[in-house]
Amino acid sequence: MKKGLLYTAVLISTLSFAQDKEKAQQLAEKKANDYVYEANELANNDNFISAEMEYRKAISKQPNTVAGTYNLGNSYYNKGNFDEALWRHQQAAKNAVDRSEKHKAFHNIGNILMKNKQCKEAVEAYKNALRNDPSDDETRYNLALAKICAEQQQDENQDDKKDQDQDKQDQNKDQQNENQDQKDQGDQKEDEGKDKQNEDGKPKEDQGKGDQEQKQQPRPQQLSPQQIKNLLEAMNNQEQKVQEKMNAEKQKGVKVKTEKDW
Repeated sequence: MKKGLLYTAVLISTLSFAQDKEKAQQLAEKKANDYVYEANELANNDNFISAEMEYRKAISKQPNTVAGTYNLGNSYYNKGNFDEALWRHQQAAKNAVDRSEKHKAFHNIGNILMKNKQCKEAVEAYKNALRNDPSDDETRYNLALAKICAEQQQDENQDDKKDQDQDKQDQNKDQQNENQDQKDQGDQKEDEGKDKQNEDGKPKEDQGKGDQEQKQQPRPQQLSPQQIKNLLEAMNNQEQKVQEKMNAEKQKGVKVKTEKDW
């Protein structure tokens, strides 16, 4: 009997704890909804700073609240803070259980991505929105616009790539031409250097200097007319003496050799 009473007491205690937890969750949800309601009123009156604070209170009370994150994302979107708005709507899409809530979150994610010129990513967001609500014509219209934008961006990227490739080819050609010009200039200087050398490999300038020095060497001293006359007279006198000596030897006669050479 005592064991039965103990079991009953534990069961009653467990049920009481579960009930208290459920009541706490309900209370937190109610409090979060109250914060969201107050934030919505402030946002409608363009009091964004106060509205943001109330939305954050709602999220702190109930982190998985879809209304709080979704509406806060819309407030950021209206103020042009697209990065923060995108993050909040992604939270809402993740926490949403209802298909309608998911559709709205993905639809707004697509709008934000279009603002950020991320058309390809926006296409996927709108597709996810239509998966949750295929009847929304506005989402379907936005999807068509996103597809056109994505195709245009793809074409522009291809054109930019072609332009970059062409610029790179032109730069390579310019570099090749510059290298060829430098090579031609080097060959020309080398040829000019060879032209300045003779067959012995010596600079032609040195050879020209040698020829010039040879030309500039002093010529033999030339005889004056009087010196030439004196020289001729001396030669004639010498020749006359030789002739007189030869005549004298002829008069004496030449001794005949009588012995026979063996």
